[in-house]
Amino acid sequence: MAAGALLVTAVVVAVAPRLWEIANAHEELPIELPPFEPLAQRSYAYDVDGAEIAAFQLENSQPVTLAQIPAHVVQAFLSVEDKEFYRHDGVNVRSLFRATLSNFASEAPQQGASTITMQVVKNDFLAGLERDGRYKLLQVHYALMLEREVPKDQILERYLNTVFFGNNAYGIQAAAETYFGATVEGLTLIQAAFLAGLVRSPSGYDPIAEAERSRARFQQVLDRLVEDQLITALDAEQQKATFVIPERVLTTPERQYQRTYYTEALRDYLLNRSTVLGPTFDERYTALYRGGLRIYTTFDPNLQGLAEAATNQLPEVDQGFEAALVSLDSATGAVRAMVGGRGFQPNENENNMALAPRQTGSSSKIFILATALQAGAMASDIIDGVAPCTLPNPRNPDEPFEISGDARSEQPSDLRVMTAHSINCAYARLSQVVGLDRVVDTTYRMARSPYLYVGQPTSEHRPIEPFPSYATGANEMSPMDMAAGAQTIANEGVHHEPYYVEAVDDADGQRIYTHESTGQQILDRGVALATVDTLKAPLSSEDGGTARQWGLEIWPAAGKTGTQQDNTNAWFVGFTRRLSTAVWIGDPDAYTPMTQVPEFAGRNAEGVQGGGYPAQIWNSFMNPAHAGLAPVDWEAPPPDFRAPMRLYLPGEECLVRRVGSGDDGSGSGSSGQPGGFASGAVPTTVAPPPPESAVAVPTTVAAGPQPAPNQPNQPNQPNQPNRPTATTAAPRYERVEGGTTVPANVIDPRWPIPTTPLSNTVVSC
Repeated sequence: MAAGALLVTAVVVAVAPRLWEIANAHEELPIELPPFEPLAQRSYAYDVDGAEIAAFQLENSQPVTLAQIPAHVVQAFLSVEDKEFYRHDGVNVRSLFRATLSNFASEAPQQGASTITMQVVKNDFLAGLERDGRYKLLQVHYALMLEREVPKDQILERYLNTVFFGNNAYGIQAAAETYFGATVEGLTLIQAAFLAGLVRSPSGYDPIAEAERSRARFQQVLDRLVEDQLITALDAEQQKATFVIPERVLTTPERQYQRTYYTEALRDYLLNRSTVLGPTFDERYTALYRGGLRIYTTFDPNLQGLAEAATNQLPEVDQGFEAALVSLDSATGAVRAMVGGRGFQPNENENNMALAPRQTGSSSKIFILATALQAGAMASDIIDGVAPCTLPNPRNPDEPFEISGDARSEQPSDLRVMTAHSINCAYARLSQVVGLDRVVDTTYRMARSPYLYVGQPTSEHRPIEPFPSYATGANEMSPMDMAAGAQTIANEGVHHEPYYVEAVDDADGQRIYTHESTGQQILDRGVALATVDTLKAPLSSEDGGTARQWGLEIWPAAGKTGTQQDNTNAWFVGFTRRLSTAVWIGDPDAYTPMTQVPEFAGRNAEGVQGGGYPAQIWNSFMNPAHAGLAPVDWEAPPPDFRAPMRLYLPGEECLVRRVGSGDDGSGSGSSGQPGGFASGAVPTTVAPPPPESAVAVPTTVAAGPQPAPNQPNQPNQPNQPNRPTATTAAPRYERVEGGTTVPANVIDPRWPIPTTPLSNTVVSC
């Protein structure tokens, strides 16, 4: 071994002058070192209170200035890695010889031959090059060049910010956090020395995976500190006996946050659903994961806490039913709170039901109502809500749309009553009176967001279709979609797309993005106010609304329940001037009926409906969310611009007029049936319209369960046609030309809808 060492030494001494001559030949070569690439930096996201809620990084790199690094930390690294750093010109020939001899005489490498400058060159300029004989010469050459162009302190700062410590930690700050849960300012001399010992072989000396090898290396480092008189031998022995080798990856106490549904949605929004960080994905990816950005979000931790507490009211059951909630700022569309399920668990439960489309039940009626009022309907207009009902299916005329007799039935009444009671036959008819294509178009415009838009790939979201069953929830929408649509109504017709980011600063603190949105007027202001006023009915006890027990204590509010067939999805979508909030309950993995569930107490046990747990959760969130704030109501809607009219569906409902009685010889016969109409289509006069109507004239309905003349309403009576008495002949009728259905391709919001004065008679065709 001694002979071998002498041989190597002789060879090195012989070739050293030639190597030195080659290394200094750069003075005659037109070669310039490129500038340092910007350091990769972790990006941080902050809530509305300025607290960190997320960090985004590929490699854990947290650059600091040399002035931030304590002197004893620098001393530890220089002692272990390059104690002559401030005395050499980039290459330490004596150290190279000493390391060669030491490493040759030992079973394992003991000393490194590279200076700190050479390590910087390796990381910044030679990455990816093949490690051959030319590589070492280039490393020496570039190190000498770098020392001539860059001050020593800058080289040392670059080294301490880029050197790899294992476990994805790049730089001294990241290493301090990863292994000791500390900042660089808080490192002790011994901790710094331990970190310096990892640099030689971060994987080989990994304290988490290779604890014994890591301890052995640490003992070598302590001996080096004794040799350089940074600690005493006694101190070294004590540290060898008591120092605790790190056992797991840590974070600093102030950064012990977890991934959440909101932060994952934020990341997706920044990378895939907006151009906040750049026009291309590559630009956005680099900026987020390497740019050291400061991202100021819309997230309100106080509202989030209330949302989580409210959704936790849903009992845990074996079927796995969960609740999701999204709350938007009604004035701006900012996403204030998001609950995607029972709890985000990385790699186990990441399915965010706040963004998952599901069938909506009757909550979709908010879009039909807004579309109808925008097209010229009024809340005082009358429509038929008698169940069962059979309506056309424009896409497949051979299979009409049927709503069974199990559905709630309502005699012809105004839209406020039909909304309060969520009458399916009335709203299914209204959707076709208005035009299904127009309803779909308005829905897209009212709820537009990065998650819902025309032309969206079906892999992201199935398109909203003009189904005749639209009113009963045939289309799928997410809580985010529903909250976005509600925001348009709550904001008096001005829609703002939901967003997560208020502002972004770059690594130098310069503002590079500020959210700005003027919004888009989707509904006329008066129409929106009328929609709000009508949607107050479901929360009203006076109106007998489906969510009447869940109105807010002080703040005026409006909303709509929704229950899908077989209780597979249950919704409440409600809003105030401050917040627009959608709540969904169901099975995230299937359309499982929520019926006969013992854990669901009270009326929810028979079947979860929108007026049950969803409205209760909404109330439990919204009440404390508005606590201490002076209530703000909307202005009253404009007064009716005309007398109430009868809304009817041409082709399914026809207009007739009375032309005489059965005993005047005019030709209809004793049956009293209007000529040319099917049996059972006899119109009968009913009581005047409800008090909301501006005029008190008789209205008419098609035959069906009817009260006897001058008697109170008697629901659920057999369907008996009115028969002529001995003194009163049955009236006779003839058809009156009426309007036509709205063409299928019409999406003009103001295209007129079929109406007729209340004095006219409407019968089933």
